[in-house]
Amino acid sequence: MTIFGIHTGPQDTSMADLRGAWRRVEDLGYEWISIWDHFYAATDGSDPDCFEGIACHAALACDTSRVRCGSLVYSVGYRHPAVLAKAICAIDHLSNGRAELGLGAGWAKFEYDAYGIPFPSAKVRLDQLEEAAHCIKGLLSGEPLTFEGTYFQFRDARCVRGPVQDKLPLWIGGAGEQRTLRIAAKYADGWNLAYLSPEAFAHKRDVLVQRCEEIGRDPGEIRCSVNLAVAYSEESLQRQYGGLANHVRASVLGGSDDEVLAKVDQYVQAGADQVNLVLRPPFDLEAAQRFAETVGLTAS
Repeated sequence: MTIFGIHTGPQDTSMADLRGAWRRVEDLGYEWISIWDHFYAATDGSDPDCFEGIACHAALACDTSRVRCGSLVYSVGYRHPAVLAKAICAIDHLSNGRAELGLGAGWAKFEYDAYGIPFPSAKVRLDQLEEAAHCIKGLLSGEPLTFEGTYFQFRDARCVRGPVQDKLPLWIGGAGEQRTLRIAAKYADGWNLAYLSPEAFAHKRDVLVQRCEEIGRDPGEIRCSVNLAVAYSEESLQRQYGGLANHVRASVLGGSDDEVLAKVDQYVQAGADQVNLVLRPPFDLEAAQRFAETVGLTAS
């Protein structure tokens, strides 16, 4: 059964509006809400108005009671994996066992530059991602972790208290076929992409399946999700995305309800186990409600 979620951007908004959106989305029957991890708004680097991700993730856990509380995705370059592991354990306790952790290599160079954080080559960032995924999985397992990597080192490290869940899901975000999808095949419980057409998503998922087969892993163990824009008019699309509108246009859910259902089905047929609507401020909760009614979610 397809899971429907909402991916919320904590940028260009007040905390009151963000928290109100989370509560409304949960009431509409969605099963997942996630935040993204940026220091600046996810645009062209000109807008610094954005709340920090871990704090928002914790608030999300406290403001909801039923939905899975995700992050798509934390940038490996912003925090040591021990910091993320400890934070996600606390968030899992705050949510009574509903937290999920997403991890990615990072891409927003303008944020790194603004804050003086090193932005190494893609190879180094992916090496860091692989080491961090290994270490976080180890820390969340409850067993002592000893690891001697190029970027991270642990000596009999333990993460106590651990998660409420027996196995807190780790997500990997990204589309790179040679490294990112290999990392996802090896470590991920969930895999996420954003703004791809159904055809492009199907291709990337086929590559993920191939990477799983190469290491003898069942690809069915990895939940595959896609983040999509929702805009029932061109005005709405422009209001949400501005100069990025054409970049996301192939993925937009809009038009008639039948057209929306048909496009969702295309993603499901392409291998999406989960479809997330991206809500960028100003939050269009009417669109979220219309979509929920269209796909048959049950409001509380």
